[in-house]
Amino acid sequence: MATTSNDFRNGMVIRKDGKLYTIVEFLHVKPGKGGAFVRSKLKDVKSGKVLDITWRAGEKVESVRLDRTKAQFLYKDDQLNFMKMDTYDQVALSTAAVGEGNSLLLKDGTEVEILFDGDEAVSVVLPTFVELEITQTDPGVKGDTVSGGTKPATLETGAVVQVPLFLSEGDVVKVDTRTGQYVSRV
Repeated sequence: MATTSNDFRNGMVIRKDGKLYTIVEFLHVKPGKGGAFVRSKLKDVKSGKVLDITWRAGEKVESVRLDRTKAQFLYKDDQLNFMKMDTYDQVALSTAAVGEGNSLLLKDGTEVEILFDGDEAVSVVLPTFVELEITQTDPGVKGDTVSGGTKPATLETGAVVQVPLFLSEGDVVKVDTRTGQYVSRV
């Protein structure tokens, strides 16, 4: 679908130079002198790299509609393996499609959404929060609840997050997949 830079919205997916980009943010600028233009931040759907691009107002771009399919994470070998929930077909994606840090937040059975451009799987959308068990951390000491400090904790998937001092091994914590940070104890 053809659209123009005047129709940009956050989250919109466009194709530029054969690659898919998501619009992270944009700003219409109307200077006192000269023509209007649009500043935008685009995130590469496959690699996650962010580009700053300036467009002329009304410049034509190709808008892309990605299909979303629910899937379940199965296992990780040299790639991440998922199963579509509706057809039970398996899909293998590289860790770049999820993000290097986010691939460490996936445990067996986690439900995700896979984005498809036609028949090609291009990206994975994780749930906003995941609940994981702490497998290794320094022991907490009585009175640590007031200080507000943090310590590193290794989770069951191998991810390392900063948690409050009072948490110990065996506790289950909620982690935000967008930031990779501890949210609360479950």
